[in-house]
Amino acid sequence: MKTSIITLLAIFAVTFAARAESSVTLTGVHNCCKGCANGITKAVTSVAGATCTADKGSVTITAKSEADAKMAVTALLDAGYFGEGATAGTASEVKAKSVTVEGVHLCCGKCVTAFNKAATAAGATKTNAVKDAKSVTVEGDLSPKELLTALNKGGLNGKVK
Repeated sequence: MKTSIITLLAIFAVTFAARAESSVTLTGVHNCCKGCANGITKAVTSVAGATCTADKGSVTITAKSEADAKMAVTALLDAGYFGEGATAGTASEVKAKSVTVEGVHLCCGKCVTAFNKAATAAGATKTNAVKDAKSVTVEGDLSPKELLTALNKGGLNGKVK
């Protein structure tokens, strides 16, 4: 009898471990409209088995494993979103008169406004950000690293060159 109870407990433990999920919550994510919410969901669910719940400022990602959850966070960053809890990218600290940002999420006017606000905070005097832009040129006396940091604080992400 003791052996069968131990066997059942072992089977339960193995089954439970196999079903273990991993979740991560990112806060401060830019999510101003249905287009943003759809973009967040599309990015996260591009990783097999990953799901998410996106509220106005946070995204909770649930995946089959910790590795899958990390891949879903990477997919979210690649889609142009950022949240506290994610690892920020890198960019040069050398000041420039013009910096290019690629891959930032700009689905609507509110996204463009958020981008411009972050860019201005980093020292930009002009941007050519428009809805659905794939690439944005930012002008001013600014460091790419400061620009990326400002975008991240605004819940946005991109490749800053």
